Amino acid sequence: MKRTHLWIAMMLITIPALFAVQETIAQTAPAAGESMLEQVMKRGVLRVGMSTFVPWAMQDKAGNFVGFEIDVANRLAREMEVKAEFIPTKWSGIIPALLTGKFDIIIGGMGIRPERNLKVNFSIPYDHTGMAIVAHKKLAAGFKKLADFNRANVSIAVRTGTTAAAAARQWMPKAKLRLFDDESQAIQELLLGRVHAVVASAPLPAFQAIANPGKLFVPLSGDFTREPIGFAIRKGDPDSLNFLDNWIRVAEAEGWLKERKQYWFETKEWERLLK
Repeated sequence: MKRTHLWIAMMLITIPALFAVQETIAQTAPAAGESMLEQVMKRGVLRVGMSTFVPWAMQDKAGNFVGFEIDVANRLAREMEVKAEFIPTKWSGIIPALLTGKFDIIIGGMGIRPERNLKVNFSIPYDHTGMAIVAHKKLAAGFKKLADFNRANVSIAVRTGTTAAAAARQWMPKAKLRLFDDESQAIQELLLGRVHAVVASAPLPAFQAIANPGKLFVPLSGDFTREPIGFAIRKGDPDSLNFLDNWIRVAEAEGWLKERKQYWFETKEWERLLK
């Protein structure tokens, strides 16, 4: 009899716990048969996975997110008649977070890469970027081309999980690669003279050289790669992908994407928002 009572007690504890787990999964994971668009419209919120990259996404002095990607996400949400909710995520784990339903879409300057496309679906490009280098004036004195950095005694800092890391491995395979969770850490190492250079998406290298003229310089004229940037969503959702592709076509045809890109990448007017 005692064993029966114990078994019943265990079931009474276990069953509510199982329901709680199922409810949590239901709140985060995509509903079977529903597109991302349908889920967002029902919820009234577009959950955007992103990571801070200057000037794609930054926090202003009031703690609000601003930047090129933030403008893009806010307009997309507005035209879906929902609100945008930004969910900052470490770049190295942003695709797994999308796949587990932490958010609906990645709008974060994500380069369209074949290895990423195996896990997620990309929209058509809404932007293009390229990799550039900012170097330490003393450590990299006389460096003028990529080959100068492709040496075993050269250290290159990059952000983990980015196409900057892939570009550094491709173009400077002999150099020692040092990985950091964000660009601010990589730049700090560069300013301290612990690495020869930082590889990152333009215009960050140029901005850093302008901000630190006594220590840093840009050794190459222009970017050394060109990469398409797209929205990333979970696979098996053609309706959402069709909507996103056509939204990009409209925003591009209006000249809005070009205007926003020019503001954030070719001016420094936005710096007043951060100070």
